[in-house]
Amino acid sequence: MRRRSTLTGLLGQGVGPSLTPELHEREAQRHGLRSVYKVIDLSAEETDPVQLRDLLAAAVRLGYDGLNVTHPIKQAMVPLVDRLAPEAARIGALNTVVVTESGTVGHNTDFSGFARACREELGDASLDGVVLLGAGGAGTAVAHALAGLGAGQVWVSDPDRDRASRLGESVALLGNDVEVEAVGPADVPRLLAKAAGLVNATPIGMADHPGIPVDLDALRPDLWVADIVYRPLETALLLGAAERGCRVLSGAGMALHQAADAFELFTGRSADRDAMRRDFDELVAAERRDRPTPTQGTTGERNQ
Repeated sequence: MRRRSTLTGLLGQGVGPSLTPELHEREAQRHGLRSVYKVIDLSAEETDPVQLRDLLAAAVRLGYDGLNVTHPIKQAMVPLVDRLAPEAARIGALNTVVVTESGTVGHNTDFSGFARACREELGDASLDGVVLLGAGGAGTAVAHALAGLGAGQVWVSDPDRDRASRLGESVALLGNDVEVEAVGPADVPRLLAKAAGLVNATPIGMADHPGIPVDLDALRPDLWVADIVYRPLETALLLGAAERGCRVLSGAGMALHQAADAFELFTGRSADRDAMRRDFDELVAAERRDRPTPTQGTTGERNQ
C-alpha cells in the first residue's frame, strides 16, 4: 500500500539551519503526504563509526523511512549500510540512506544533483579541462558527474594528495575517456590558465569558513566557475568571478536537485522540481531578510 506519511532526517555537523527539512516537508504536502523531517546535529564524538552505526540502527528501529547524510560522515557511512546503489559504490560516498523492508540502501544524489544542475545551467559550456578543488565525498561526486557529462580532463587539487589520487582511481573504474590527475594547490594557477572551468568542492566560502579558495587574478573571462556552497549562494569566489566576466554556477541547482532526488527515493513519487525551486528561492529570500547582524554570527552550508 502506498504510504501516506514519511519520517526522515538529516545527519551531519552544523546542520541546524539547513533548508532541506522545509523543502522536503513542503513537497510532501503537495503530494498529500504527512511528513516530518528531523535535523540531527552531530557532535564530534558522534561521528565515530561505532556511534554512527548505533544512530542508524536507532533510526531504523524508530521507523524512519530514510536519512540524508552530510559533512563530515558521507564516506564513513558507506560500510554501515546493508547495500549500496551502484553510483554510491563507485563514488565511495553516500548522502542518502533509504530504509526498506530488506535493509538500508545508500545512494548518492550529490552526483545526480550536480550533473543535472550543470546540464540545465552550463549545458553549452566546454568541459575540455576542469580544475576541481576538493577530493572529499562532495568532490568525488562532482568528479563522477563531470566524467558522465563528457569532461576530457579533470585536475583535482586537495591538501591530501593521496585522497585526490584515490578519487582519480574511482573515476577510472567508470571506463570513460576522461583523464583525472591529482595536483597540488601550487599547480592550480598554472592549470587555470588553460582550463575551461573551475569547481569549488571545499568548505571555503561558507559563512563559517570565509575566504576564497583560489587567487582571483588567475581567473579569465572565458572561464566558467561553479561553487557547491549554497549558504551563502553568492560566495566570495562567485562574486569575484562574476566581476571578472566569468560565467558562474551557484550551489542552488545542486542543492535543489539532490533534495528532489532524495525525496523521490524516500517516497517513490516524482518531485515537482519547479515548485521546489520556488520554495528554495522563497526560503533563501526569507533568510536574507532575517539575516543576523555580524555580531550575532551565521552558519554556512554546502552540498556535501
